[in-house]
Amino acid sequence: MRTAKRLDNLAPYLFARIDAKKAELEAKGADVISLGIGDPDIATPAHIVCAMAKAIRNPANHQYPDYAGSLEYREACARYMQRRFSVEVDPKREVLALIGSKEGIAHLCNAFVDPGEYVLAPSIGYPVYSSGATLVSANTYAMPMREEDGFLADFTAVPESVLEKAKILFLNYPNNPTGAVATEEYFDKAIAFCLEHDLLLAHDNAYCDICFDGYRAPSILERPRAKECCIEFFSLSKSYNMTGWRIGFACGNEQAVQALGTVKNNLDSGQFTAIQQAAIAALDGSQDCVEEMCELYAKRRDLVVNAFRAIGMDCTAPKATIYIWVKVPAGYTSESFATELLERAQVIVTPGSGYGEGGEGYIRISLTTPDQLLEEAVRRIGRLNEMR
Repeated sequence: MRTAKRLDNLAPYLFARIDAKKAELEAKGADVISLGIGDPDIATPAHIVCAMAKAIRNPANHQYPDYAGSLEYREACARYMQRRFSVEVDPKREVLALIGSKEGIAHLCNAFVDPGEYVLAPSIGYPVYSSGATLVSANTYAMPMREEDGFLADFTAVPESVLEKAKILFLNYPNNPTGAVATEEYFDKAIAFCLEHDLLLAHDNAYCDICFDGYRAPSILERPRAKECCIEFFSLSKSYNMTGWRIGFACGNEQAVQALGTVKNNLDSGQFTAIQQAAIAALDGSQDCVEEMCELYAKRRDLVVNAFRAIGMDCTAPKATIYIWVKVPAGYTSESFATELLERAQVIVTPGSGYGEGGEGYIRISLTTPDQLLEEAVRRIGRLNEMR
């Protein structure tokens, strides 16, 4: 039996490796605290669960769902875009239900990129931007991201020879894993760049609702001419603690949304209608749960940032996301420092190099851990630092 050669070009999935390491240590009796995966430790809000419980008992929902998502769900997504960003999208032609934003991002390459062509992805970013390209036998060009530039991906550094073969430019702000945010001016330049070079701009906006200190993350679709070249991806995973529910949506440029929908029509049968109805309750219901989560994550952010600064490790308090991006001490790589924390402190962190070449020299800390465990993890790291 011979697998496709493209699978040989895929690195082992970062978070699957972390899960495996955690399971191995726990099997040996270790008391492991994971600050690695961004999976909220708080339950999905009760009103969303109740909506699901009601929907799942309705026999009408036990049949195949609409491929593009129910019109009712897409209308709720459109209302969210209007309420949250003052952006108007046509729920029938410019909104598409997703089985989590991850699958939509990966499938976008099937819709636009041919073998041998390029996607432009941040040099520090969600691995799916590049793996989606690999799975269609395409190439990824890593746009440089530097701390001194606020971790804004430098699309102007892409060589002309690559641009001639490029189809998609991926951006993600608020950014996973760095926590960086983008300005309106940056988005405007990115849109102008994509229009000039006939690129689809795919903006992953999964963390737009997790913001602190009065900051409100924008939608790229707020910017002039955005709909001419932009598709934007949203997820309910982090905003409403619904990671396991696998529900999100894409919206924006009609051609891009419809092309992605064509791929999905042929590869999946849509998300369970009952989950879509629960998502409607999330989008249309009280947003107090989101505000409460932001307050909790802000408290955890401050705890972690202050603790790392106290032991002399360099990190910035982000305005958004559920992550802290920390420089590793001198003499370490991302991988070696993460390994030391795992083996000597039984604390799992994510090596920055797992997010691409630009992430070397950093680790990512997730704030999705109960307060007492987060405090214990910080103490362990502090003790390890004192022993060095």
